[in-house]
Amino acid sequence: MKHIHGFLASPPLWKHEQFGLKQFVIPEINLNTFRLQPIPENLRLGHQVEHILYQLLDHSEACDVLAHNIQIKRGHDTLGELDFLIRFRESGHLLHLELTYKFYIIDPSISEPIHQLIGPNRKDAFFAKLEKTKQKQLPLLYTEEGIKTLQSLEIDPLQIEQQVLFLGQLFIPYKATPSVIDPLNTDCIVGFWIQLSNFKSSVFKGYQYYITQKKEWIHTPHHDVVWTSYQEALSEIQAKHLQKRAPIVWIKKDDKTIDRCFIVWW
Repeated sequence: MKHIHGFLASPPLWKHEQFGLKQFVIPEINLNTFRLQPIPENLRLGHQVEHILYQLLDHSEACDVLAHNIQIKRGHDTLGELDFLIRFRESGHLLHLELTYKFYIIDPSISEPIHQLIGPNRKDAFFAKLEKTKQKQLPLLYTEEGIKTLQSLEIDPLQIEQQVLFLGQLFIPYKATPSVIDPLNTDCIVGFWIQLSNFKSSVFKGYQYYITQKKEWIHTPHHDVVWTSYQEALSEIQAKHLQKRAPIVWIKKDDKTIDRCFIVWW
């Protein structure tokens, strides 16, 4: 259940409506009766998160998932996918929901604040994902092919609302004052990021470490792992850096608190 608790503890990257996008609020879920069904290990983390949300929504008494991962095709070409089509039981309200779960570092060396949120490997960025959601993913519903797909499911495209569930973890520079770019949610700041040269300082040598697997990135840090020494952790981090991969590392300090950080390779 660490996947579930970590997912439900993840705050939205913004609250209510910002950037022309309204955040979805997950309905109340009775976790006492919820049983997580196996999620294929070979799926990318983004698809694992989709499976988690699907199971939570499917267990909710507030709504029904009418369809999930609906491919929109033009002939043999796939134009894209709709993540979720949902109907609320009490109101009959229809919703198209797009889910995003991202991990961003905040890089103050980038001049434009909204562009400072970038992936830890510098391969993606918040602003690019935001624009893709607004310009490509959501309009897909109203393409000729999207309308035909909805009609095949007996759904009127004019009666459906669109929302997003954009969850995120933000990592600020090491020793920076916790702050975030308005109007983003400060609750999303969960740790810091640091370059390897700074990690090699004496400050970090007395702590214990756990190098997370990608599937554990959504977990809330906990003590039920096998901790390693600084030298063992450094060796594993360097191996990942050779592959140009930045790991999330849990740092257990002397007072038993656990810090969460990205150690970047660039």
